Formats: sequence, structure tokens, C-alpha cells
Amino acid sequence: MDLSVSSSEQGAVTIVHVAGEIDVYTAPLLREVLDKQVAAGRTDLVVDLEKVTFMDSTGLGVLVGRLKLVRGQNGTLRIVSAQERILKVFKITGLDKVFHIYPTVDEAAAASNA
Repeated sequence: MDLSVSSSEQGAVTIVHVAGEIDVYTAPLLREVLDKQVAAGRTDLVVDLEKVTFMDSTGLGVLVGRLKLVRGQNGTLRIVSAQERILKVFKITGLDKVFHIYPTVDEAAAASNA
């Protein structure tokens, strides 16, 4: 399965919607979309992984790299996922302690104002 990445804006928050599989072949697309948002000054990011069916370490690497990038610009990157198989990847790697993970896009977007 391929990867689909799109974005929308909710006030000052940019929501990046991801669907499909994030692996060594598709992760560069996700990296490119996130990098374009940051280059455009959009550093309050929510990455919606609700429609992601698979994510490997390459996908995690992209997210960690972009988190460092936005933090360097006083920005934030929050994750949305309520899927156990995706959450498990974050838990196993300990990245659930690094990323703020929310069950819905609305909760993640609202957290930017907190």
C-alpha cells in the first residue's frame, strides 16, 4: 500500500494527515511534506496517524527528526493515534515519553493553546 499525505490548517496549527504504510520506501514523502511545512514557518504541527496501517523505524526516525527541527524553532509536533498497533511502536521504543500523543485531532490541536 502506498502512502498518502495531505495537510490542513486549524488556526495556527497545521494538521498533517497521513494514511497508508510508513516504511523505508514511503518515509521520504512524509519527511518532504513536514519539511515544507516547517520551511513555510508552520512549526505548530499535528501529525494525524489514525489512517496509518503500518509504521517501521524509518517512520519513527522521520518523526523524531522533525520534532527536533520544530523544537529548534520553538515549535511543537504532536501525534494523533488511538490505534494500538501504532501506539505500541511508540511504547516499545520509549518515544511515547518524547512525543505528546492524543486520541483525536481536536484534542491535539486544542493542546497547542494550552
